[in-house]
Amino acid sequence: MENQTNQYTKTFREKAEVLYNVKQDLYGNQIYFNLNEMGNSDIYSMHLIIDAWSELSHNDKDIFTTGFNKLTGYVYIALDNGISICSNFGQDVEYLVTDFATGEEYFFDKYDEAAEKLLTL
Repeated sequence: MENQTNQYTKTFREKAEVLYNVKQDLYGNQIYFNLNEMGNSDIYSMHLIIDAWSELSHNDKDIFTTGFNKLTGYVYIALDNGISICSNFGQDVEYLVTDFATGEEYFFDKYDEAAEKLLTL
C-alpha cells in the first residue's frame, strides 16, 4: 500500500519522466525529449503531441525527429511525411506544414487538413 501512496505523490515532472523515458514505441520510432530543458507547460505540450501522434494511422507515424524550440516554446514531432505535430505552452495541438520553397508555414487544427495542404505544395 505504501508504494501506491508514493505513486500518487510524484510531481508532474517525475510522472512525465516515468511515462516518456521509454524511447521506442511499437513501430520502432524514437521519441526523445530532454526534460531538463523543459518547464511544466512544455512537458504538458509534450504529452499532448505524443497523444496526438499515437492516434495517427500506422502509415502516418514515421518520425523524422522530435524536439523543443527554446525560442518559440514549441514542442514538436516532425514526421517523415513533412507534417509536424506541435504545441507550445500547453496549448492545443497544431499540425504544421512548411513550404520549403518560400519558407511559409501553415498551421492546422486537424491532421487531415495538414495532409491536404501538403499535397498542394
